[in-house]
Amino acid sequence: METNFLLPGGPSAPNPALRGAPPAGARGSRMTGSAPSGAMGGLAVVAAVAGATICRAAAVKKKGVKVVHGKEIPWNLFSPKAPYQGKVVANDVHPQTLTEPTGDANWETTHVTFDHGGKVPYIEGQSIGVIAPGPDKKGEQPAKIRLYSIASSAVGDDQSSKTVSLCVKRVVELDGKFSNRAKGEDKPDKAGTAFPENEVYRGVCSNHICDMSVGDDVLITGPTGAEMLLPTDPEANIIMLATGTGIAPMRSYLRLLFHDKAGAASDGSRKFKGLAWLFMGVPYSKSLLYDDEHQVYKKEFPDQFKYDYAVSREDKNAAGQKMYIQTKMAEYAEELWELMQDDKTHVYMCGLKGMESGMAECFGPIAEKNGIVWTEFAKAMKKAWPCHAVPHGDFYAMRLQHLI
Repeated sequence: METNFLLPGGPSAPNPALRGAPPAGARGSRMTGSAPSGAMGGLAVVAAVAGATICRAAAVKKKGVKVVHGKEIPWNLFSPKAPYQGKVVANDVHPQTLTEPTGDANWETTHVTFDHGGKVPYIEGQSIGVIAPGPDKKGEQPAKIRLYSIASSAVGDDQSSKTVSLCVKRVVELDGKFSNRAKGEDKPDKAGTAFPENEVYRGVCSNHICDMSVGDDVLITGPTGAEMLLPTDPEANIIMLATGTGIAPMRSYLRLLFHDKAGAASDGSRKFKGLAWLFMGVPYSKSLLYDDEHQVYKKEFPDQFKYDYAVSREDKNAAGQKMYIQTKMAEYAEELWELMQDDKTHVYMCGLKGMESGMAECFGPIAEKNGIVWTEFAKAMKKAWPCHAVPHGDFYAMRLQHLI
């Protein structure tokens, strides 16, 4: 099945308004083992009902495409039964391990890049699945797919439109409820850490990805996800809340908005004219992700990009409270509240579920002061973009859009 998508920054790319532009004819993305594209498209379906013949026009539906707000985006080009086999390549921006040891067993977060040969097009805010060899918790081989938010923009870190990068935290739990390594069985991982004195649970797919080396094969599914796409309005305001590897989709946005050629206007400025404000929460400063990029964006676009970090185990606010995302946001509550009254403001959250209650903690009082019930306000904001649960742990992603 041949499905054509125009990849941002490609040779014949038009000038789309940020993301979700109609993918009109350029590069091919082949999916094996599927029915021909548009097998029923445009045909009349004839059925005999109570002796009468009724003709109904079948809905035109393309394989590998989803229509979101009237625009086509790539969608599930590759399935678990027919995945795409990519290859790990060296990243031209970051080393594989992004973090430094903190004393916690699960200290490592990696940035891993796969070559997909242009066959797995995606746009910012989408996810791909990775299939690990297994065995998983149930002993199944291969393991079931795990979805990961894409950390690179649509053109990839190398802007070739042939790579995709993930930001993955190595899951390692010691002496917990589950284990897949008995005492004495745990061996050093690629980062050199091992816990032979403990019963250890190692996340099957996260450890598979984190232990990869250049040249290794990887099985990819997708892309999928339409809840976290960027707005098409170049003057939109984008507030981003991320904990840990929840930074992945935010990084994909920022690469497009402030770095990639695909996001540049003809006069050398950026197509994006709004404000992007990132709040990132991590336990330790050694766990900060992509800080080098944030510093560059802030230096080059001081009027359009802001970032604030909440380092919970190291920093406290003036009242002595641990610095979580909501604690940091509370320092700017009035400014953020004013931004959220603008119908061009969009709020993106990705990370631990507690962020949503943190938003209520931060903005509930100021909403009440303005005669508004925060829960109703938030409900209206996310009405058109409901919560999207990422199927691993307590991780989730959400987009809020101002609607009132």
